[in-house]
Amino acid sequence: MAQQANLGELLSMLDSPVLSVRDEVTAVFKENLSSDRGPMLVNTLVDYYLETKSQPVLHILTTLQEPHDKHLLDKMNDCMGRAASRLPALSLLGHVIRLQPPWKHKLSQAPLLPSLLKCLKVDTDVIVLTTGVLVLITMLPMIPQSGKQHLHDFFDIFGRLSSWCLKKPGHVTEIYLVHLHASVYALFHRLYGMYPCNFVSFLRSHYSMKENLDTFEEVVRVTVRNEAPSSTFCGWQLG
Repeated sequence: MAQQANLGELLSMLDSPVLSVRDEVTAVFKENLSSDRGPMLVNTLVDYYLETKSQPVLHILTTLQEPHDKHLLDKMNDCMGRAASRLPALSLLGHVIRLQPPWKHKLSQAPLLPSLLKCLKVDTDVIVLTTGVLVLITMLPMIPQSGKQHLHDFFDIFGRLSSWCLKKPGHVTEIYLVHLHASVYALFHRLYGMYPCNFVSFLRSHYSMKENLDTFEEVVRVTVRNEAPSSTFCGWQLG
């Protein structure tokens, strides 16, 4: 990094109100990323973004090239493992995948995907869950057919979040549950669009169990009818 300023000073200069300063410092970072193949600089940029939500830093992170794509995925995965940094890490991941980087095919091969799925299966923070499922919805089309080993995980997540929409935990504000319900509807749309027969088979099996009937009647049935107004859904009689 440039000798005229230490790393902390350069980071703060990225958010300078003077456009020419921001452009110059951004160029310095990109130059150093080109010459330094190690993970330290990417890790520092991620930590700074999680703390400040710096848009110039976000721009640098979302335009990384190999091998720094792996460093970014590894760093986000590390942040996903800590409750305090999970939500901002999910937000960063959402920004990255919406830009569809050239290395998007690596997402399904990185430890970050299992970490996301685990989060959606066990986390109890409704904002984290809503953000995470929206990230998953965006990521799903980027997962190749080889990613079908995760189908049961995708479906289990739908079942869990549908149940949350019905149970309405008392500590969760109503507006957050509205957003969660909307994200569950979007997940239903994505899963049925990508895996129609597998998903309907899951719905038939999962919601035939007595303990899941209330969730089916109050949440899933409404979603199904919004998606397919007729009485038959992919050969599944709704009754």
